[in-house]
Amino acid sequence: MEYLKSAWRSLFRKKFRTVLTLISIAIGVASVVLISMIGDTGKGAIRDEINALGLGNLSVSAVQKSAVTLDETDLKRVQEMDFVDDAVPIMMEYTDAISRGLICNVVAWGIDAGDKQIISLDLLHGSLFTNDEVSKAKKVCLVDEEYAQSVYKRSNIVGKTIKVRLNGVYEELEVIGVVASGGNMLQSLLTDYIPSFIYLPYSTLQQAAARSSFDQIAVKIEQDYDLELAITRLEHMLNAQTQNSYRVENTQKTKQTFYDILNIVTMVLSLIAGISLMVAGLGIMTVMLCAVSERTREIGIKKSIGAKQKNILLEFLVEAFTISLIGSIIGCVSGLALMLLAGWMFGIAVSIDVSMIVFCVLFTVCIGMIFGVYPAYRASKLLPVDALRFE
Repeated sequence: MEYLKSAWRSLFRKKFRTVLTLISIAIGVASVVLISMIGDTGKGAIRDEINALGLGNLSVSAVQKSAVTLDETDLKRVQEMDFVDDAVPIMMEYTDAISRGLICNVVAWGIDAGDKQIISLDLLHGSLFTNDEVSKAKKVCLVDEEYAQSVYKRSNIVGKTIKVRLNGVYEELEVIGVVASGGNMLQSLLTDYIPSFIYLPYSTLQQAAARSSFDQIAVKIEQDYDLELAITRLEHMLNAQTQNSYRVENTQKTKQTFYDILNIVTMVLSLIAGISLMVAGLGIMTVMLCAVSERTREIGIKKSIGAKQKNILLEFLVEAFTISLIGSIIGCVSGLALMLLAGWMFGIAVSIDVSMIVFCVLFTVCIGMIFGVYPAYRASKLLPVDALRFE
């Protein structure tokens, strides 16, 4: 406690210099905390968005070089497998839609009926497709809330009609429902890159595009069933008559690859922010060297009345520890407060990793101690006679 009291008194002899050093440490720590929390929050939000898109566990598609295509027969064969919980056809076409004279880029999804879609659809207004609408290929559609807000400035546009270009011809479709589909957050953040989604009965999209095939079959496997075994069995069944014409992919692996990329980006940004901590460490060394120079005579007096080398060494190390600890705590609190404020302003759930905050404090204290070793060692090696003669 005596060392801590002495460190506190010594540091605030030069208040302005100490405050500047604390600010530099706090800025470095706050930047690391902010970047880490932004990365974790962003990863969590994007992970939820990707998971919200659904698309099942596996994806069945025809190999491009082969002459085969996916059709109703293939869909029934997949649905009849004992380990398949559900399987739905998927069609997708990048196109544009016209409503109120506005042309918007959209992705037209052809999906099946039912309220338990593998593609996650959270109904906000109206209704989802019925089996009758799918079987009769009726010209109806669902739009996501992002499209409704961008064109009509409101979410409920049930009953409106939009024109969607399919196979070069604009088809007039009645909006029977508005959904909060997976990807809404990504669409709002990346409007120029991620178009809005429009959903049609897959039979309607087939008829308009003059096609009888599907792009994919999204397959949901029963819980706890081995995915690799499911892939092997599906490929064996589908390719029994046509060699290597069908491909089955694990969509979970694709998601995991994306998550790994996000982790790498966050780590690189955190390392860049960590450079500021090294700069703060150099600031601690500078402050401690100045303190040694200013207190050379004081060190000589202490040594002349019995202070040992380890006492002087420990005194300056405790000073480095104290200023690092205070600066890191201020930085963590500031970073956390700024992130919580931003989350409150933008309505985003902030992900707080306590272990990361504790690590930042410990890491900063270690850096402060490391950079404080040389000034402390230099002070401890001063000879009492030389120190007393110092002016």
